Amino acid sequence: MTDRKKVILPTLFKKVTDGEPITWLTCYDYPTAYLQEQAGIDMILVGDSLGMTMLGYDSTLPVTMEDMMRHTQAVRRGAPTAFLVGDMPYMSYQPSTETAVRNAGRFMAECGCDAIKLEGGVAMADRIKGIVDAGIPAIGHLGLTPQSVSALGGFRVQGKSAALAKKIVDDAKALEKAGAFAILLELVPDRLCKLITERAENCIIMSLGSGPDAHGQLLIYHDMFGLYPKFTPKMAKVFGNGGEVILNGLKQYAAEVTNKTFPQPENWFGMKDDEYDDLLKML
Repeated sequence: MTDRKKVILPTLFKKVTDGEPITWLTCYDYPTAYLQEQAGIDMILVGDSLGMTMLGYDSTLPVTMEDMMRHTQAVRRGAPTAFLVGDMPYMSYQPSTETAVRNAGRFMAECGCDAIKLEGGVAMADRIKGIVDAGIPAIGHLGLTPQSVSALGGFRVQGKSAALAKKIVDDAKALEKAGAFAILLELVPDRLCKLITERAENCIIMSLGSGPDAHGQLLIYHDMFGLYPKFTPKMAKVFGNGGEVILNGLKQYAAEVTNKTFPQPENWFGMKDDEYDDLLKML
């Protein structure tokens, strides 16, 4: 494991003060978490996007708290020093503040999270406040909010008009006043992200496809490495085509088993002749 100290809230705010961008990635399993830990990634989000990237759903809506618990626990085991954020799944916080606090508490108590994230602006400010008042660090999420994608008209840039941009600005300020220490802006215009970042007083602004002027960047891990077969969004840079490497390896494996070039002696275990002779006698 890396020998860095545990990333905590003061670590993140110091990076903001020093003008050093924060790195944030999604992660859903132990081996990937281990690699992100070794790479020194600051923050890890166990996103409800696992519904699509790991479970094969067409949206995030079917993801349950039980799904989130199992994956988040695995990620924590692989990345003990990263700042771990649990993503509140659909209907784990919308019904009431009490529901929100209880489920946020599960992330902290059962998964060792450092914070939680939930979607929504002014309408969810009371949920943020309740969670923060319970002693749980909270992150807001504005712009393209996948749990509300039907109401938003699909996966598209949000806040392109002045009126809609103003609403996102107001939502961000409401979340900040409610106690959110950070806000994720997903798929909003770059100038809107810059404006919100400049106006943030004690709140870290993170960008997902929203330009370079936030305090840090988030990407979906599977998008970065060509591991999600349905599409690669424009906002994602492919840092290495892991999907192609894996596919070629699978094809090679199938071919070698078929033509009997795998396995080779170095791939199996033998038995001493005398022991084998004794076995035959026993039979």
